[in-house]
Amino acid sequence: MIDALRLMAWLSPGYPVGAYAYSHGLEAAVDAGDVSGEASLVDWLADVLELGSGRNDLILVVHAHGASLGEDSVALADLNDLALALAPSRELHLETSQQGRSFLDATLAAWPTPVLIRLAETLPGPVAYPVAVGVAAGAHGMALPPTLAAFGLAFLQNLVSAALRCAPIGQSAGTRVIAALTPRVVALAATVPDLTLDDLGSATLALDLGSFRHETQYSRIFRS
Repeated sequence: MIDALRLMAWLSPGYPVGAYAYSHGLEAAVDAGDVSGEASLVDWLADVLELGSGRNDLILVVHAHGASLGEDSVALADLNDLALALAPSRELHLETSQQGRSFLDATLAAWPTPVLIRLAETLPGPVAYPVAVGVAAGAHGMALPPTLAAFGLAFLQNLVSAALRCAPIGQSAGTRVIAALTPRVVALAATVPDLTLDDLGSATLALDLGSFRHETQYSRIFRS
């Protein structure tokens, strides 16, 4: 029970990682007209989840969790370097590194363990968000399947929250979007534990290119 509650706390909107400041390219997609309502939002989020960073982040959580369980600081540092290098734009690099650093610092302050303290010493600089979550979960001995499902759902919920602020949808539509995509989160989370780092990859070029354009977008409310 305590692990489930810990996950709820770590991945809640109230955890001090600044997730509310990022849209992960969604604001640019709305500005370009790629997301214009509930149906297009479902399609866009499904692609990001299954063909882009949603899937990649879950793979990174798996390997950070494993490195943490094995207390392999070298593998963890290498994994973090890879995770940061996967960010295709400056804004998306900032999104993952700022949230990851904030998550690790907040978790060290509130939920420290000897293993987490030792491993955190090998990550003194920017930390990719999925790596931070994976290493913390592993250091606490938390089971991988619920960690993956919770991380995937939190990823989805944060993007729907961003959509409520920048896309022409309301709260009821946002709730329907989460309900529609939650089974896909569960299915995706079930597929990634056996994947290797060679399985990392994405096919979300519209998001990546939109992220570059977002830096100079005339009107914006998000940092990515």
